[in-house]
Amino acid sequence: MRTIVGISIGALFIGAMIYAVMAESRVECRVCVVYRGETVCRTSTAVDRPQAIAGAVTSACAVLSGGVTDGIQCSSTPPRSQTCSDG
Repeated sequence: MRTIVGISIGALFIGAMIYAVMAESRVECRVCVVYRGETVCRTSTAVDRPQAIAGAVTSACAVLSGGVTDGIQCSSTPPRSQTCSDG
């Protein structure tokens, strides 16, 4: 009996965690960044639009840049395009 209760509580906890993570992600943004003549587009999902855009820019700049200083410069570059949708 204790085993069944333990498994049930564990399953409920895991289900609640999955639901919480899915419920938090509300905005999805696709951002294209041009840096040093190269273009990379990435998509990010977050709680709000600024965080989703920042995540996509960071992801694109990770591909485009070659170091910390380069990454900071890339992240400071305004995106060429951005499209967001609320989920």
